[in-house]
Amino acid sequence: MSTEDVLVPGWPTPRGYSNGRIGKGRVLEVGGQIGWTPEMKFPVRETAEDRFVAQFAQTLDNVIAVVRAAGGEVADIASMTAYVTDMAIYRSARKELAAVWRERLGKHFPAMALVAVSALFEPEAVIEIQAVAYLGDSP
Repeated sequence: MSTEDVLVPGWPTPRGYSNGRIGKGRVLEVGGQIGWTPEMKFPVRETAEDRFVAQFAQTLDNVIAVVRAAGGEVADIASMTAYVTDMAIYRSARKELAAVWRERLGKHFPAMALVAVSALFEPEAVIEIQAVAYLGDSP
């Protein structure tokens, strides 16, 4: 692991995110990933919430694939910015999204931001995640 939490004295311990992480090693900037497969296909689901959860899972898989292709691991991810087209669906699906997160990242929580946007470049995309990872050294 090349990143570690930064804890602010007197602040409550974050749950499900990190206020900050410090890293050491080569810096990997992961470009915005969306929820399509390597074949550029989006998962088909009946409901908007199910579609959102499926795209969230695939988007995380895509971010992790880039990190691993660069020689890193999940614990090297220092920060993520997620852009979502429907904040209400994100809020209503938090339990399902948490399960997807745990399956892929366990209890690793980068510094994060969540931003609502009106649209993404790919019309079918409902989430895009950009990330930064530090590869290769211990902090």
